[in-house]
Amino acid sequence: MTRYYFPAVFDSGNDGSKGYTVTFPDLPGCITEGSDIEESFRMAKDALEGYLYGMEEDNESIPSPSNLNDISVPSGGFIAYIEVWTDYVRDELQNKAIKKTLTIPKWLNDVAEKENINFSQLLQFAIKERLGFIQKD
Repeated sequence: MTRYYFPAVFDSGNDGSKGYTVTFPDLPGCITEGSDIEESFRMAKDALEGYLYGMEEDNESIPSPSNLNDISVPSGGFIAYIEVWTDYVRDELQNKAIKKTLTIPKWLNDVAEKENINFSQLLQFAIKERLGFIQKD
């Protein structure tokens, strides 16, 4: 499993709101925000997962996380490590259902519907069998 920990800088700004802008010093362009601390942490995790997953997919080298002592923190801000598992993102994206349009004769559609055939399930089974994922008895 691919697990990463990266430091995130939570900047509350100076407008008096409860929200935070979250940046990752080691990952330029990986920026998000949340309207409160809980949402900011959720958004930081989501942004980091997507960013690192994209780097993996593009075969980019992922930098080592910075030492916390080397990161400057804005007034009113703080640093927290964010943990992500890109394998979960990959699994979710690879198992995402996609819609396909197909064409069959009307008479075949009518008979299949009378027999309560689940077209999606049958098509998945047939493709898996054709590709050798399912062994015929």
